[in-house]
Amino acid sequence: MDLLLWRHAEAFDGTPDLARRLTPKGHKQAEAIAAWLADRLPKQTRILVSPAARTQETAQALKRRFETVASIAPGADATAVLAAADWPNANGAVLVVGHQPTLGETAALLLADETREFSVKKGGLWWLSHRVRGELAQVVLRAVVNPDLV
Repeated sequence: MDLLLWRHAEAFDGTPDLARRLTPKGHKQAEAIAAWLADRLPKQTRILVSPAARTQETAQALKRRFETVASIAPGADATAVLAAADWPNANGAVLVVGHQPTLGETAALLLADETREFSVKKGGLWWLSHRVRGELAQVVLRAVVNPDLV
């Protein structure tokens, strides 16, 4: 199984939090990562998106169908992300479009450092894979991409 963690792109400040929309820069960030993913993301990837407007707009840049999942809204924890993605049991790839610090906590948990939280840059994408070698389950960090690098 592959798990991709994509933080929403830059959004305007304001309230209510769930209604915050992407800035013009945020739209460019989302489009840059979507373009990078276009040739790399498996066709059958399950895409899970927080109900927040900024994550919905980020995901729309992919121009693919996605599921809105309330359990990964702002304030969710890493276990909610992993449960929604059915980690590590799902077949194929799952892309989660969500929020910081949740995505950073998820990456830290999977990369075996529960004492630390990683920071996922706005519009950034973390791609992790689960594999079994012999009898040992492993998490492999395949890519970390930020919009300013693509």
